[in-house]
Amino acid sequence: MAKILIVDDDPDIVLSVRLSLESAGHQVIEAPNASLGLELLKDQQPDLLILDVMMDTPTEGFELAEALHKPGGQSTYDEFRDLPILMLTSVHNITPLDDEPLLEDVPVDLFVDKPIDPDELVDRVSWLLNRDKY
Repeated sequence: MAKILIVDDDPDIVLSVRLSLESAGHQVIEAPNASLGLELLKDQQPDLLILDVMMDTPTEGFELAEALHKPGGQSTYDEFRDLPILMLTSVHNITPLDDEPLLEDVPVDLFVDKPIDPDELVDRVSWLLNRDKY
C-alpha cells in the first residue's frame, strides 16, 4: 500500500487518521508542523500528503501546499510537484470559505472537512492514489 504523510498539529486527529489508514494497509508518518513535514517529505518520499490548514500559523497548510505545488514551475520542491495533497481541515467551520475564490487558488487535490468518517477518508485517499490509473 501507500506511504502517507500527515501534517497536523492536533494529536487526536492524527491518531484517528493514522488508525483509519493503517487499518487499510497504509504506512503512516506524521509531523506536527510544516517545517518537520518538509523534512519528512524529503527523507521519506511519501505517496500522499494529508495536510491541515491551521497549525503554528492560521495559513501554514496553505503556505506548505503553495510551496510544493507553486504554479508555473517556480517551486523549490519540484520533486513533489505531482504529490497528491488532501487538505483535511475544520476551517470551513470557523470561517465561511466555501464561496471564497481563495480556495480555488490553493494548490491541493481535494478538500475534506473535519471530522471525517474513517471509511470516507480511506475512500478519498484511495481515489487520490489511484486516479491516474483510470
